[in-house]
Amino acid sequence: MTKLWSWGALLFGLVYFTLPLIGMTEFSLKMRRGEYSFDAYAKVLADPKFQETFSYSVLMALVTIAFGALLVVPTAFWVRLKMPWARPYVEFITLLPLVIPAIVIVFGYIRLYNTSSWLPLTGTAMGTNILLMFGYATLALPYMYRAVDTGLRTIDVATLTEAAQSLGAGWGTILARIILPNVLVAVLSGAFLTFAIVIGEFTMAALLNRPAFGPYMQLLGANRAYEPAALAVIAFGITWACMGLIQLITRFSKHTRAQR
Repeated sequence: MTKLWSWGALLFGLVYFTLPLIGMTEFSLKMRRGEYSFDAYAKVLADPKFQETFSYSVLMALVTIAFGALLVVPTAFWVRLKMPWARPYVEFITLLPLVIPAIVIVFGYIRLYNTSSWLPLTGTAMGTNILLMFGYATLALPYMYRAVDTGLRTIDVATLTEAAQSLGAGWGTILARIILPNVLVAVLSGAFLTFAIVIGEFTMAALLNRPAFGPYMQLLGANRAYEPAALAVIAFGITWACMGLIQLITRFSKHTRAQR
């Protein structure tokens, strides 16, 4: 009886999540009256605004991933090695972006860094891009930190550090050539989640008036019928591709370790 209920719950979950996706995909293929076609997808992909906003969001995602890795990996390493008493406090801080809405964070940025403040970052496109990158890194912090922290748990950080120091390695060498390669899979997991967050984020990009993919999706949804559905399918596919890459890299890493 328990197994029957388990299969029933699984089937209900699959139907609940897949039916809207199937309906949206079918609708996106009905732009040509009376037959299925990829006209909506062709229009979206050929739109210069799509290319501009998607390229911008991909670039911002890559910069955010680099900044997040440079921030989180040394922090998580140092906390685990030298400050284990601080772990609960660091974990609490990294959870705050899940509690504080993005609109509150971006309004704080606008108030602190507007053109009449001591650091007028919003006065230039580069400054606004930097603010947006910080905002994205904040939103992705819970996922990046936990991914890296989980990776550090799988290795003996203290022993590796002591061995490297006994051979004359400095802190930079230890982080770059010993710790990072051992937690690379965890960093990539956090990176793909960060990429998915940046691609779909709307609030910060819209309020900072940047040409990102999220505001473009909203604008298209307010003015078109079939193209928004096609764009949503594309965004959904990108998100699931990131999740699939995480699983693939994780399995490849486990297989490589098993062969060793």
